Amino acid sequence: MQRDAPDMVDRGRYPNAVTPWEREPWREEALGWVERGLVAHGLRETGPRKVRLRPWSVLVRISVEGRDAVWFKANPPASAFEAGLTEALSRWVPAYVLKPLAVDAGRGWSLLPDGGALFRDVLDSARGPADPHAWEEPLRQYAGMQRALLPYTGQIEQLGVPGARTAALPGTFDRAVDGNTALEPAGLRALRGLRPRLAQWCEELAGAGIADTLDHSDLHDGQLFAPEPGRFTFFDWGDAAVAHPFCSFLVPARQARERFGPEVLPRLRDAYLEPWEGNGRTKAELRRAVRLAWRLGAIGRAVSWGRLFPGTPDAAGTAGDEESARWLLELLAEPPLQLSSPL
Repeated sequence: MQRDAPDMVDRGRYPNAVTPWEREPWREEALGWVERGLVAHGLRETGPRKVRLRPWSVLVRISVEGRDAVWFKANPPASAFEAGLTEALSRWVPAYVLKPLAVDAGRGWSLLPDGGALFRDVLDSARGPADPHAWEEPLRQYAGMQRALLPYTGQIEQLGVPGARTAALPGTFDRAVDGNTALEPAGLRALRGLRPRLAQWCEELAGAGIADTLDHSDLHDGQLFAPEPGRFTFFDWGDAAVAHPFCSFLVPARQARERFGPEVLPRLRDAYLEPWEGNGRTKAELRRAVRLAWRLGAIGRAVSWGRLFPGTPDAAGTAGDEESARWLLELLAEPPLQLSSPL
């Protein structure tokens, strides 16, 4: 691939992050794989590359002649499953996700088309105040996708997607707490004191009649596209887990609350729960379950911060532990979805 302009590299808040991009043989192999993927689709690279390096991914924006850019992504070993999962989702639920141009599941590499406008950009570009109900339809569609994936849960696990199943969450919690180096003694004591209640929440949620399936675990407004009015596609599955599906509600609900205020939460909750209604479940039961999952979803967020490239320097590794600790401490807070009695 002959180009005149040098690559533009963005390291964000991690100037010392160690990624495979620094190794010339790896870089040449990866870009050769990209070139072969482009050729297979009759495409040709043009212009400079934009490279984003983080402790958890290598992402390269590649300009292509005559069409929108394409994206190369490389995951660390702990999230290498994303490539195979992305390809499988494009077969199982094609209306909700991107169809990759190429995938190397063994190496955790993906070549993806551009997905159109980010939902975040749509929100930011709205004339006047953004619509406080804007998250409702994306959440309905995301829940519909989760329901459609229920028959594939076993296959999702076989792809290497980490397990955070509801019945096993107390053990996951124990490992996350015991292995965290950033928790202060007071926080550590509080979390260990919470353990009996947490086990009860897990037991109750596991008995709520909603099977574990795919949880995106980080569904913020930069993780979905809005290519046209009323249609949304979901991407970036590196933090995913097989967990209670309602755990996915935590991140978008928190983000919507920060942007629009807490009064939007009841409508967003009920929009997300609409596809789960029926089969004898009452709205009260579903609302109780999503409140439990709001709290327990913090465990999946905490664990996902361990999926970094090997050799990540102490500063980035410490940041991961600090973020993990912050999410673990969220377990101590009452969810802002009020019921008649606290958890």
